[in-house]
Amino acid sequence: MAQATALAAELRQGTGKGAARTIRRAGRVPGVIYGNKEESVLISIDPLDLLHQIRGPGFFARVFEIEIGGKKHRVLARDLQVDPVTDRPIHVDFMRFSEATRLNIDVQVVFENHEESPGIKRGGVLNVVRHTVEMRCRPDSIPESIFVDLTGLDIGDSVHISAIKLPEDVELTVTDRDFTVATIAAPTILVEIEEEEEEGEEGEEGEEGEEGEEGEEGIEGEEGEEGEAAEAKEGEAKAEGEEKAKGKGKKDSKG
Repeated sequence: MAQATALAAELRQGTGKGAARTIRRAGRVPGVIYGNKEESVLISIDPLDLLHQIRGPGFFARVFEIEIGGKKHRVLARDLQVDPVTDRPIHVDFMRFSEATRLNIDVQVVFENHEESPGIKRGGVLNVVRHTVEMRCRPDSIPESIFVDLTGLDIGDSVHISAIKLPEDVELTVTDRDFTVATIAAPTILVEIEEEEEEGEEGEEGEEGEEGEEGEEGIEGEEGEEGEAAEAKEGEAKAEGEEKAKGKGKKDSKG
């Protein structure tokens, strides 16, 4: 049988929302133990003890042993209610089970040997598709986690559920397809760098084009200035010719 985690609890009195609020005001978390064709037992738990278990791995896949009135109950956590503002537990349900009980449980997936993956060494990213996998088993056979070996996986490789060895007396609930658990993806940073380089090249081409236009304008401006200078010289020459002609006319009239 799987080793159970001891969890301290006390018997509580009263049912309904009013009784539950009274328990919370007293600084404890109300809960209930039910199932296995036995009478339900109302309990209360220290919030710090409960939080410690919740934050541990596989809270809903772990067998707990709760002793109430000298009787030990082997149970599984089946429901947890939390405050929408503080995110602290406000109620918890535990279910008893028998040796014949088989139920569906989400088991955590743990990835090992990251340093032995060529893809990760080259900057690849482990893309986890499934953090948990649903399995069916007896409560005493629930595995704490299943392990995925990343040794030899390169960029573009995938890990399917068929490649994972499952513990004895454990079966998958999804059997009609070989679903993906994780992939080794190419690093996105390289794509971003390439895009930035392309944008930089386009910007340089744009600047060169602007300089070319400015150069053409400069040439046109120089040609315009040269033309104006030539026209000015022609005007001066005409004026000098007219003055000389007037001077000759005056001499002829005197003579």
